[in-house]
Amino acid sequence: MRVVPIEIETPKWRVIMTKHAFQDKIGKNHCWGCGNLNEHGLQIKSYWDGDGSVCTWQPAAHHMAGPKHILNGGIIATIIDCHCVCTAIAAAYKSEDREIDSEPPIWYATVALNVKYLRATPIDKPVVLRAKITERTEKKTILTCSLLSDGKECATGEVVAVRVPFTWRED
Repeated sequence: MRVVPIEIETPKWRVIMTKHAFQDKIGKNHCWGCGNLNEHGLQIKSYWDGDGSVCTWQPAAHHMAGPKHILNGGIIATIIDCHCVCTAIAAAYKSEDREIDSEPPIWYATVALNVKYLRATPIDKPVVLRAKITERTEKKTILTCSLLSDGKECATGEVVAVRVPFTWRED
């Protein structure tokens, strides 16, 4: 397991964490956005930060929209979705007082995703995702997420994730 020190600094806050990313502990995850087993994917990394979660991710030049200096909207939706789903998974383990990699595995799937694009997101700066759980039941978790670049909110999202059997992911 990889331990990644991250440092996040924006005009409003500074957070330094050295922890295991949720995604590094979730087994059999080949997702293009959050899967640590997908070598061609985005491989975002999410961490607890107080009562919410945080993820810092650096876009690459090939993640551009039509204009070369703007991050693609589909990628924005993907990282909001993946950060929130991984937060829902981590919260479920936490509520059961278990480590993320413990058996039996927990998995969630997105049933609704709503993204609002507030301003263009520059591709040359890291983005910070901050998610919070707004509602949680045994089977459903609703989360809100802000995507910031250079301290400015560029997009927001709401994700409804439902708990599915782990066998749901099998081929």
